[in-house]
Amino acid sequence: MQVPLYQAKAEFFRMLGHPARIRVLELLQHGPVAVRDLLADIEIEPSSLSQQLAVLRRSGIVVSTREGSTVKYELAGGDVAELLRSARRILTELLAGRNQLLAELQQADIAPPQATAAVTGPRLKPTP
Repeated sequence: MQVPLYQAKAEFFRMLGHPARIRVLELLQHGPVAVRDLLADIEIEPSSLSQQLAVLRRSGIVVSTREGSTVKYELAGGDVAELLRSARRILTELLAGRNQLLAELQQADIAPPQATAAVTGPRLKPTP
């Protein structure tokens, strides 16, 4: 039985759903990187990095090559780099919207009380 496309996509994004994996992919966007360099840049335990690289390798997103005692990883294709660029653009737009909302909220906190009375109308005194 074939997996529906939406489920395959969900599994793909779930596979990407670890900060160390995203960081590895970001570092690999510019070409092959040795494991020792990944360790230096990501600052996680070697065993944890090994597990995350194994997940990426099993998924087919990255490939590894051995040059003597050095193991290097690289992206299997350019589409992953494009996906990361798209994610960056989307996050930039989302955060820009939040910054605008934050600025509006902060401005509302600074607004003098007279300005709010003009918007809501005068307060009525209760009749005795």
